[in-house]
Amino acid sequence: MKLVIGSDHGGYALKEVVKAYLLEQGHAVSDRGTDDGETSVDYPDYGRAVAADVAAGKYACGIVICGTGIGISLAANKVHGIRAALCTDPYMARMARMHNDANILALGGRVVGPGLALAIVAAFLDSEFAGGRHARRVDKIMAIES
Repeated sequence: MKLVIGSDHGGYALKEVVKAYLLEQGHAVSDRGTDDGETSVDYPDYGRAVAADVAAGKYACGIVICGTGIGISLAANKVHGIRAALCTDPYMARMARMHNDANILALGGRVVGPGLALAIVAAFLDSEFAGGRHARRVDKIMAIES
């Protein structure tokens, strides 16, 4: 799968772990930054960059990471066509894909450890949208943008 990932300084260390895992799994990964965990940067810039790439159809889905995952998910969700879901366990990640057709996974680099984060990523990527009654609900969510 072709994925895009991005983080601010608070999510940098976890981004590197997730990126290495994705590459090991054979995914093509584009890294939109940041390039270090020391320099303070603004999470909206990275959330928007990843979301814009996903919305444009350049990537199947994206992963965004900041300290809590909250701010970067809020920023990503401002991009038309994006359904970014902040997940703290694999069940949430599975449901985000299956019921909400989430196209971006958000993680908190200071909230979840590497092992849990990789389980969340795996659950997100291994799940597919269930459609059916959920499609109607996703359509209603997307209509709010109009």
